[in-house]
Amino acid sequence: MNNETRSTHITPAGGNVFADLGFDPKEAAVLKAKSQRIISEKLAIKESLMSELAHWIDEKKLRQSEAAEILGVTRPRVSDVVNKKAIKFTIDALVDMLARTGKHVQLSVQ
Repeated sequence: MNNETRSTHITPAGGNVFADLGFDPKEAAVLKAKSQRIISEKLAIKESLMSELAHWIDEKKLRQSEAAEILGVTRPRVSDVVNKKAIKFTIDALVDMLARTGKHVQLSVQ
């Protein structure tokens, strides 16, 4: 039995996966724009949470290793937070880290 996997098509970066899936061009454009808006909103939330964490680290004058111990993560994860590598984190993980600092995260829906 052969477990070889082949891709017959790869959507290029910046391409429209919805068009590649066969959606009508107009609908594909709408779906792409909607998905990009959702991704942008999530990244903005993550970046805001990471900024709060970085500010807390600076305010407490903590080394990354000290912050890592308090936050319950590794030192490289703290580096990723400080360097705003949003793609490496879920919103939930960032909220959990903020809770470990004693901060309260409040959600506002508009």
